[in-house]
Amino acid sequence: MKIYTKTGDKGITSLYGGTRVPKNAIRIQAYGDVDELNSYLGLIRSYTKQKELDDQLQVIQNSLFDLGAELATPNEKMILANGKPRLACLISEKQISFLEEWIDAMESELPALTQFILPTGCPATSVSHIARTICRRSERAVISLNEQEELRPLCYIYLNRLSDYLFVLARYFGHLAGHKETPWTPNE
Repeated sequence: MKIYTKTGDKGITSLYGGTRVPKNAIRIQAYGDVDELNSYLGLIRSYTKQKELDDQLQVIQNSLFDLGAELATPNEKMILANGKPRLACLISEKQISFLEEWIDAMESELPALTQFILPTGCPATSVSHIARTICRRSERAVISLNEQEELRPLCYIYLNRLSDYLFVLARYFGHLAGHKETPWTPNE
């Protein structure tokens, strides 16, 4: 299989099921943002030496592929004639529960957050903050897509919880590295 097909050379691409759409369609933007986020999680994984965190991030990367597949599938192609979902890899409550458990475990080791902090610190902290902002952008794109074509709410709930996870992960990396958080000080 060749990596290039030339079928997208005119600015059109295919969704799951064969529907052709412009490459700047909101659906493409939504799963493109999720793909970018997934790439940043790979970068974060290159910074961690902790197997438990690496394992969590790998689970999340797989979940983001699941989400991307769901976003790439128009609603009319999502359900088979027998009423079953076409995709077996749909975002689930279980994936959201994992994020919440991991957030709680990391927060139990962190000092209480009493003020806003600047997104800075060691490289792993900084990249986690970048991933968090990309996650928020992904969430906005998915919500915009939802305004055009109703999605399962778990798609954007997952991204909302993932951005929380990435914020706590950024703080956790800083904590592990012994870096003090930098509080936001409003300019006067």
